Amino acid sequence: MYLLRYLCFLNMLLFYSKTTHADKQTNFLFFLVDDMGWADIGANGSKFHETPHIDRLAKSGMRFTQGYAAGSVCSPTRASIMTGKHPVRVDITDWIPGQSNRPSNPLLHPEDQHSLPLEEVTIAEALKQHGYQTFFAGKWHLGKEGEWPTDQGFDINIGGHHRGSPPGGYYAPWTNPALKAKKEGEYLTERLTDESAKFLETRDKSKPFLLYLSYYNIHTPIQPYKKRFNYFKEKAEKSFIGSTPIQHEHDGKTRMRQDNPALASMVAAVDDSVGKLLDKIEELELDKNTVVIFFSDNGGLSTLGRIGPGCNKPLRAGKGWLYEGGIREPTIIRAPGITKQGSISIKPMISMDFFPTMLDLAGLPLRPELHVDGNSLLSQLKGNDSGLRTLHWHYPHYHGSTWKPGAAIREGNWKLIEFYHYNNFELYNLEKDIGEENNLSKTHPIKAKELRKKLNNWQKKMNAKMPNPNPDYIPN
Repeated sequence: MYLLRYLCFLNMLLFYSKTTHADKQTNFLFFLVDDMGWADIGANGSKFHETPHIDRLAKSGMRFTQGYAAGSVCSPTRASIMTGKHPVRVDITDWIPGQSNRPSNPLLHPEDQHSLPLEEVTIAEALKQHGYQTFFAGKWHLGKEGEWPTDQGFDINIGGHHRGSPPGGYYAPWTNPALKAKKEGEYLTERLTDESAKFLETRDKSKPFLLYLSYYNIHTPIQPYKKRFNYFKEKAEKSFIGSTPIQHEHDGKTRMRQDNPALASMVAAVDDSVGKLLDKIEELELDKNTVVIFFSDNGGLSTLGRIGPGCNKPLRAGKGWLYEGGIREPTIIRAPGITKQGSISIKPMISMDFFPTMLDLAGLPLRPELHVDGNSLLSQLKGNDSGLRTLHWHYPHYHGSTWKPGAAIREGNWKLIEFYHYNNFELYNLEKDIGEENNLSKTHPIKAKELRKKLNNWQKKMNAKMPNPNPDYIPN
């Protein structure tokens, strides 16, 4: 342990010895929402949720209709954003610490790491090397104390620790070890927003900054945002007749209508926060040189043994699943002088891309030896959607959403999902079937075989850990 820390220290000493300052004073405001589905914002078609500030951001920048998380659960995607590497490469393929192996499962899912290694160079460290101030607020979920944001390149950490859900809930008194409440009944999202605004006001104005606001919303526990709950409760009562429609998904059940007022109020809390900080950067005259990024770590929680609180329709399933509902995210980037107002990109992108894109937008040299699995989106942000992209997902674990071990590949409009637990696979054409309703594996066997081989070759190249038969399996 001491040797590892010493080697990390030497590595970072060498890293910072080459420090230079960025020529461009490009700031970054990165909003990362927890468990927000692609369909949860008005800009992507939601009629029940109301997100005027997020929609305003979309109208002022570029909205990606096919933005993807590298994982269908939180920690893998968060690691991919921080490093520009695929979750398989950093060996964080499940939420931390994940579900234990059980005799009731016919497969043993592999053990992965429970923290982001300190020797990894994060986007915060890469920007800090060039004189950036770095601020983190909210959910971290990438390791225990000693592996928190301030150990990974952030100057300030407000509330980021080892847990994924907010300990003690969203209202004070909570039990977050990295954030003490100021008053009884304080709302966590409002506090994180206020701390972020305070940083903008008190920062060193001679330096560019990275402000990374990583919301705990809208992760469980689903606790209504009291200021907005009654409005959505009344809206639901006026809008819907009858019980919530449900669709069976393998061993789970999926909510098929956005009609949950508690969840809608939590979405509204995020939207209010986004609005406050967008107004703040305008007030401080930072909007002309601040890139704003909006993203989610995985799809909305819609599928469980019982139904989930959210709905990702028209996408299939949700958090935990490698159907589109689990991995396609609301994605917006506003880059002043680069993106056109109200522009839309239909070319797929994925969470590893943020690292090189931010370097590019800052006018800094790319570091392909670091962000090895990410592509800069600079050309795409300028309106160029040409070029074929192949994307991979590897989730060899069991998850509480009733997902079973599997993997997926997307190439062009074709997507194949391999289910190791069920020993089968499915093939979809996303251009014609965004809801993944028509399995084409039998009518297009050559394409299915081709994609299965490519997925398998990628897994071998990446040394991806695979599930194995469970010798202690006891059928229910």
